Amino acid sequence: MHRIRYFISISVLVLINFGLSAASSQSTEDFTSWPVLVNPFESTSGGGVLIDGYMPVVEGALCRTDFSVKLPDQERATIFSVVEFDARPVAGGVLCENGRWRTKDGKDSGTTPFRVFIKDGIVRRPPAR
Repeated sequence: MHRIRYFISISVLVLINFGLSAASSQSTEDFTSWPVLVNPFESTSGGGVLIDGYMPVVEGALCRTDFSVKLPDQERATIFSVVEFDARPVAGGVLCENGRWRTKDGKDSGTTPFRVFIKDGIVRRPPAR
């Protein structure tokens, strides 16, 4: 019984430490140093997929934008979509994160790790890695 309590206590401490270090690393990000978002840009999925028309607007607790997707192997095919992010006040601006997208025709949907930071009307994206 003592070993189980010990294991649970250590597990809880590890999880708390992991959570605090994740929150700490995000709070130290300098969002104002991120490059300005320029359209079109390559999708986080890579592979030559281009995103265009990305102009997020903050609406209460959400950031939203329509956008288009251009697949590299289809010259004329454009997929029209919309994305909605959670909007979080940070560093004097708004961080749009936890994105959920869907195609306008409703056939496809998913999530995106992409984030944008909006401050004074300027939209920034994380640096390319």
